[in-house]
Amino acid sequence: MLIRIEASELPGRACGREPGFPGYANIHVGVQGRERREELLGLTPGDAPSALWELEVSATGTEAGWDLRGSFVQGRPGGRFIYLSWGTVSAAGAFSMFRRAKLHLDAIPDRVLDEAVAQGVLVARLGLTDAQGQPLCAAVRPPLVAWSTPSG
Repeated sequence: MLIRIEASELPGRACGREPGFPGYANIHVGVQGRERREELLGLTPGDAPSALWELEVSATGTEAGWDLRGSFVQGRPGGRFIYLSWGTVSAAGAFSMFRRAKLHLDAIPDRVLDEAVAQGVLVARLGLTDAQGQPLCAAVRPPLVAWSTPSG
């Protein structure tokens, strides 16, 4: 099965200093690999008009519902999630993470996940700028993310 993450409203290439937030320049976002913080899929500049990531996952039926697994799926059964990692990119191309957004897969409505497994595609749509104008971080559940199928 494919998970397609469609992101919009990126915060920009720089985020300013605020109380409790040091500010960063040349920021990028990508999907973090499972147990490999340095492995990022689709590293995208923070000032891009949008971002799109496609992840191959397996969906296994369990007594509790569907268990989604893959190279970019984190966590244990019943608590799986996808990390969108924010970081700076140095002149040499090195990525240094400063925050992450955690897309909780247990927040997908059962009906949507059933349809996605049948169709082979699950879509997540979200904006990547938080209410303070900074890169979105922490727990991301509806209404911050809308889960659907291509036909729904």
